[in-house]
Amino acid sequence: MGGGDSDIAPHPEKIKIVATCLVVSVGISLLGFYLKSGAEWRSNWSLSLNKNKKKKKPIRVYMDGCFDMMHYGHCNALRQARALGDQLVVGVVSDAEIIANKGPPVTPLHERMIMVNAVKWVDEVISDAPYAITEEFMKKLFDEYNIDYIIHGDDPCVLPDGTDAYALAKKAGRYKQIKRTEGVSSTDIVGRMLLCTRERSISDSHNHSSLQRQFSHGNSQKFEAGGSGTGTRVSHFLPTSRRIVQFSNGKGPGDDARIVYIDGAFDLFHAGHVEILRLARTLGDFLLVGIHNDQIVSAKRGAHRPIMNLHERSLSVLACRYVDEVIIGAPWEISKDMVSMQLNLFFVLVFPSVQ
Repeated sequence: MGGGDSDIAPHPEKIKIVATCLVVSVGISLLGFYLKSGAEWRSNWSLSLNKNKKKKKPIRVYMDGCFDMMHYGHCNALRQARALGDQLVVGVVSDAEIIANKGPPVTPLHERMIMVNAVKWVDEVISDAPYAITEEFMKKLFDEYNIDYIIHGDDPCVLPDGTDAYALAKKAGRYKQIKRTEGVSSTDIVGRMLLCTRERSISDSHNHSSLQRQFSHGNSQKFEAGGSGTGTRVSHFLPTSRRIVQFSNGKGPGDDARIVYIDGAFDLFHAGHVEILRLARTLGDFLLVGIHNDQIVSAKRGAHRPIMNLHERSLSVLACRYVDEVIIGAPWEISKDMVSMQLNLFFVLVFPSVQ
């Protein structure tokens, strides 16, 4: 008979349905795997990016200097250096090194340290730095302080033996250069002081107007006492709105900020000024500093003052980390309207010695 050995063929429609289900099932599985893998890949990629961001090393730059009788030119150099990296480390040359290479400094190391620490673009300060970048000190900068680049101005810095103080840094390919600020130097300021002292000594017998004011306006003057030497131009500074913006914080006080106001001449900006401004800043949230104009300073302090003109003094104050804003050409007397309406001052400080 052989009936039990015969095969029964499946219905074609059933085969089609089963095949379709298998295809759909496999497709769904593959789609799920793809979506899961894609999500995991995107997650890992995002984590990798965040990890790389966290691992990104800040660029640390180093700049050194004597910073004797610190002025706005020094501050502008530090501002430019800071713009070349993320963190600025500043080396302040020791008194002994300055004496050996240039002659005795006017201000001692501890005062120069106070001045450099007060500059708002400075992140870290190294005391007793060498005058020249030696092999040993350069290695210390790279290994211990993680310095990436050594910065200096475009003016030559030559050692007593005639060699370049930054030759090793240049050879190592770790040197960057900034533009020197024209019109001011510590030597220039000492010259202004000597001229103004001379003016003061002959003022009783000669009716001279302020040398500082005349020279800052481009005039010259001859001294009649003891000869006919021609006076040297005192101020070469040309103020621009761009430079003032560069030094400004660009932020005003908050709605509920306690605004503290202090005014003065702030001539020959020094460590005493820094300490007064530091203390003033602790009394509120926003420190506003009024800078008296040249005419007021001259009338109140004598015809031989100020040594630095209004805009030079304003930049020195603006560079201080404790100062939020300045009034250039502030009035000598503070009116009630100025306190309550125009400036909404919380505290007004009066320091008769701020000159």
